[in-house]
This record gives sequence, C-alpha cells and structure tokens, in this order.
Amino acid sequence: MTLYQYFSLINVQARMLLKADASKFKLGFMWWFLEPLMWVGVFYIVFSLILDTGRKSGDFIFFLACGKFAFIWFSKTVIQASGSIVASQGLIGKVNMPKSLWPMSGIQESLYRQSSVYLLLLVILLIGGVSPNAGWLLLLPIAAVMYLLIVTCGLIGACLVCIARDFQKFIPLGMTFLLFTSGIFWDVRDIPNQDKAEMLLTVNPLAFLLHCHRQVLLYNETPDMAHLLSLAAICCALIGLTVLYMRRYSQYLALKVLT
Repeated sequence: MTLYQYFSLINVQARMLLKADASKFKLGFMWWFLEPLMWVGVFYIVFSLILDTGRKSGDFIFFLACGKFAFIWFSKTVIQASGSIVASQGLIGKVNMPKSLWPMSGIQESLYRQSSVYLLLLVILLIGGVSPNAGWLLLLPIAAVMYLLIVTCGLIGACLVCIARDFQKFIPLGMTFLLFTSGIFWDVRDIPNQDKAEMLLTVNPLAFLLHCHRQVLLYNETPDMAHLLSLAAICCALIGLTVLYMRRYSQYLALKVLT
C-alpha cells in the first residue's frame, strides 16, 4: 500500500465515521457543538456559581471554553483510538492491513469535527467582546502540535490495548487525572511557586498546550515557540517509532487482538 493509498483510505474511513456518528442521534451534527458547550456550562456552574472562585463570569466562561474544548478533543480521541484496533477484530482476522489505519481513521475523524468546534470557540469569543488580533493565527501551529500529541498518544494507546486489554481501564483513568492536573478550570499562572508551574508545563504537554490556547486567544501573548517546536519534534519521533513497531510486529498485534 502506497502512502497516497494509505492516507486516502484514512480520509474515506474518517468521513464514513463522521456520517455514522451523526446518524446515531436525532440532533446529528449538532452534538459536535452541544457536548463541549454543556461541559463548559457544568464547569461554570460548579466553579463559578457554587464554589464562587471570584472570577468575572464572562472571563471565566472564555477561560473554560479555551481549555475544555481542546481537552475534549484530546481525551475523547485518545480513548477512541486506543480501542479502535480491538474493536475491529473482525476485520483484523480477515485482512492484512496496517494496524495504524484504525486509530488514524478515528483521529482524522476527530480532526474534522474539531475544526468546527474551533470555529465555534472563535465565534463565542467574538460575541463575548474579545478583540481578534494577528496573534490568533498562532492557534494554527498550536492546534497542529495538539494533533501530533493526539496521534502519539492514540497510536501508543492502541498498541498497549492490543497487548493487554487492561489498558482500556487505565486510559480513561489517566484522562481523569489529566482533567484535574492540566489547568482546565484553574490557571497555571495562579500557582504561587513559579518553579512548580514551570515544571508542570514541562512534564505535562497537555497543560502546556492548553495554556498556549489561552495565551493566544485571551491574553494576547506569544507562547514559548521553542517549547512548542521541541514538543512537535518529540511527538514526530514517537509517532515514527510507534508506526515502525506496528509494522514490524503486525502479526503479533493481530494475534493478541484475536486471542
């Protein structure tokens, strides 16, 4: 299979997954927008109205939207991609296809969906009175690195679940851990110890990328581009190594899925 055929097949499968997902529900494609909006609403009620964090209502909604919209993309996609090979065990036993095809199809589907969600985020910010500026264009490289991180975690997760199904239990727990440690509803800049804040942004790439979203869209700041590029390089290296592993041990992974 050539690279062109590989990516064409991923694109076709991703589009089919989009249509299949929308056909499951009466509201169809509207759930792409309703789900992140409802999550932001829940977090706003809990942390702003009930716990009364002291933030201005509008600012906190924008803060939550920037973090939660991106986090949902990461968490849902990685969980879906991690279980995609096991979920396709019927096909795995009949056709010899690259094992990365299944997680990549789900990841590509989520990319198409997230592009609409990002547009919704920008509309919310504009309606809320946030002034657009040239710095918003930096959202493109930030989203690209976010995509690379998702591909990295999704492919590694898919391999781990093939080897041991127990990882299907651990991965959602890991997402819950990241939910509370990545600055979704609290600001990394509020950590009193700046050394601890820097360490968090270094060891938790998701926290760094969510902070980058807010720097560009809310604070009119330029993110640490050196950190962003180094993260992209690490993700590319890990993606390459994981794809090579999946090719070399394709039959082993298929056997683990079927048994």
